[in-house]
Amino acid sequence: MGRELFIMTILEALYELGVRDDTLSVEEKAQLDREGFLPLPDILDMATVTAINQRLEELLHEEGEEAGKEVHQEPGTNRLSNLVNKSALFLPCYTHPRVLAGIAHVLGGDLKLSSLNHRAALPGQGLQGLHADWSGATAPGEFYVCNSIWLLDDFTLDNGATRVVPGSHNSGKTPSDELAHPTDAHPREQLIQGTAGTVVIFNSHTWHGGTLNRTSKPRRALHSYFTRRDQPQQTNQQASLHPKTVASLSEAARVVLEVTLP
Repeated sequence: MGRELFIMTILEALYELGVRDDTLSVEEKAQLDREGFLPLPDILDMATVTAINQRLEELLHEEGEEAGKEVHQEPGTNRLSNLVNKSALFLPCYTHPRVLAGIAHVLGGDLKLSSLNHRAALPGQGLQGLHADWSGATAPGEFYVCNSIWLLDDFTLDNGATRVVPGSHNSGKTPSDELAHPTDAHPREQLIQGTAGTVVIFNSHTWHGGTLNRTSKPRRALHSYFTRRDQPQQTNQQASLHPKTVASLSEAARVVLEVTLP
């Protein structure tokens, strides 16, 4: 396809970005293996959260009815896509060592960014059926995708926080195997709660879904979604990124995105 060959491997890129065997503790890795999700508090400071939220508001205004169309539009939400291309503020979403360490743990170090999107559940909206981000069930330990939710507001009981079914990534089942209707409550589901600036890594084979926002304000988050390197990206980064964006990145970041210099 005319692209230059990568000089740096993904494992070398992860090391360059600060990922080590002990970047996550033994206990954190065990929780991720057992539960299928792991909250990491204080990944972003509040000044950065505020700056990101301001940039998202600008993008929503600029893109209007086209917002999110590169990947997905969803009734009852604000959506934005292809965020790597839209501000350097989003750089931590695919380079932060603690987050990458969690993604790498789930995917065995074989990873690339699939997409970086924004989703905000609007007041009175946001309910999703339980789902996994993969078509069909997989055998325990056979994982292809892993996501991270970047909390830009506090996630509370009332504002549409994400629900998860702990351990469902290892069940070898899909939500329809246990629920007649995916929007129904699952007897083992838990609501992810946390403060803005927290990042929740979750194995995307874990059943999850947004809940109803019963407040008067949008509930905002970023979704930094990764896949194995032998799988297609939700957003083809090489085709979607401006050459200036690519040129501004370190070699390690480009490897994570699977992009090369023009």
